[in-house]
Amino acid sequence: MQVISANASDRRGWLFSHRMLNGLGFLICAGGLGFAYYVQHYLGFEPCPLCIFQRLALLGVGLVFLVATLHGPRDWGAKVYGVLVGLAAGIGVGIAARHVWLQHLPPEEAPRCGPSLEYMLQAFPLNETLHEVLTGSGECAKVDWTLLGFSMPEWTL
Repeated sequence: MQVISANASDRRGWLFSHRMLNGLGFLICAGGLGFAYYVQHYLGFEPCPLCIFQRLALLGVGLVFLVATLHGPRDWGAKVYGVLVGLAAGIGVGIAARHVWLQHLPPEEAPRCGPSLEYMLQAFPLNETLHEVLTGSGECAKVDWTLLGFSMPEWTL
């Protein structure tokens, strides 16, 4: 009778496998989105247009992590998922950096407040709506919530 035992290096290999790291990435993204919805629905803070776009980027990163976790790719497949995560995360970082920049502008230099995202999507073509949202508005420059001195967009960075 042969006894099979997993040595410590086998367990470390499993713990730091692509599948486990992708699953951890998905859980972090899901936690971030869950917290954002908690702040919106239970604490009563309405997200500005840039916040919504940051959520979409985080959702994109999370979905790529989830698919990679379920698929369990090896070699070049893991690299493809890595590139997709990097692209989605890069978009999110760009949006969050723009948001943080707007929040740190002096009040007199902050852009004027614009219409809501819902209204813009109904009234304007998509490319014009994207341009308006990404240039930011006065409501995006307002800091409503902080934790340890950092605003929500600063935490997403």
